[in-house]
Amino acid sequence: MGVRLPNSGYGPGATYGVPVSDINVTPLVDVMLVLLIVFMIAAPLMASGVKVDLPTSNAKPLNEEKPPIAVSLDAHGQVYVDKTAVNENTLLPVLAQASSGDRERRIYLRGDQTLPYGKVIATMGEINDAGYAKVALVSEPPAHP
Repeated sequence: MGVRLPNSGYGPGATYGVPVSDINVTPLVDVMLVLLIVFMIAAPLMASGVKVDLPTSNAKPLNEEKPPIAVSLDAHGQVYVDKTAVNENTLLPVLAQASSGDRERRIYLRGDQTLPYGKVIATMGEINDAGYAKVALVSEPPAHP
């Protein structure tokens, strides 16, 4: 709490020791600027370009009503929806048929490790562009000797 000093020294209008009813905004501005800097630094770290759910070794199974659809790419680049071989032109119609048009259905994308990374990402982008947002990359857990 601050005390207002009088404008003039003595007289009937002079007020000594009267509490100030104004808010001191300087500490508030300091705190807000620090928070702004913290969020400006932290925001880019939280953003990611592609939403990917990667399973961990101790992850609990997903409780979904419908099983996920598996899209696989073998070492030669052949695309499979579940166990049906498809070409690049028929991937989306077969995927739409397998999901019954449900764009919220989870899709597991499995790519052979010898396949070029660009082919896996291109397939993921094609699926994502079709409106499927729940696309997860599947990997094997590391083998422990």
